[in-house]
Amino acid sequence: MKKFTLFFILILLVALSFFVGVNDLTVNGLLENVGQQRLLFMTTRLPRTVSLVLAGATMSICGLVMQHLTQNKFVSPTTAGTMDSARLGIVFVMLVLPSASTLTRGFVAFVFALLGTLAFLFLSRYLPGKSQMMLPLVGVMFGNIVGSVATFFAYQYQLVQNMSSWLQGNFATVTRGSYELLYLTVPIFIVIYAFAYRFTIIGLGEDLAKNLGLNYQVTQFFGIFLVAIASAVTLIMVGTVPFLGVVVPNIVAMIYGDHMKDTLGLTAIAGSIFLISCDILSRIIIAPYEIPVSVIVGVIGSVLFIFLLLRRQRL
Repeated sequence: MKKFTLFFILILLVALSFFVGVNDLTVNGLLENVGQQRLLFMTTRLPRTVSLVLAGATMSICGLVMQHLTQNKFVSPTTAGTMDSARLGIVFVMLVLPSASTLTRGFVAFVFALLGTLAFLFLSRYLPGKSQMMLPLVGVMFGNIVGSVATFFAYQYQLVQNMSSWLQGNFATVTRGSYELLYLTVPIFIVIYAFAYRFTIIGLGEDLAKNLGLNYQVTQFFGIFLVAIASAVTLIMVGTVPFLGVVVPNIVAMIYGDHMKDTLGLTAIAGSIFLISCDILSRIIIAPYEIPVSVIVGVIGSVLFIFLLLRRQRL
């Protein structure tokens, strides 16, 4: 599939996303503002679609960076404890600073995500051979432990419903004024692109990176730093969406190769396509009601994840 084709599909899905929903929108209605359709478009449909594009691209890129940093195709923020650590940070803010601003919550989530990911990488150093299967399994177990701690405190202080409804991947509540922090992911993407060549070398191993003059630990930490910021911002704005950071980078790598600088933009576009497609499905399956997009992504993503595992075993 040519790169141009992916971009064309994304444009089509973005246009479709604008017009799928409980309230009907038409092009003529938007131009003439019939029944305040323009207000509906600017308040809900446009913010929702933009957040889908940014969140899908961000989570896919974060997965791609994590896979290079750990030299493992099945590691992502959702399988390395990054998102669970950020969630623990959110619970901490709810308990200590219940009236904190979104920016403060995002900062605390970032700190917890960074510390959690560093802890996972520290644990990974003691795994024998860093098996392709062992590392993500340990990451899932580590994330479950961190998530259990967050859930425990949430139960203790009656925050479970608040935490679950807020952190579940669901774009139905995205409106103008509630998603703009996601634009912070754009400069992060630019920085990742600038360092893509270095991250590609890191993915070839510590010895080779040092032989080529790279500071392995500093470059790895910097990559984790960027992933932690992007993951925290995404979690704060739209919640957790499983499997996206694993399956999209792997499928793109199967078609276009593993050089990060060549596939970074493609991974971002493919992630946006995947998330928008799942969101459109979530709106039409039981219309006029909606299914949280994280459920649709979880079902489709788990099937693709199993396919990738079986393919890896055959190889």
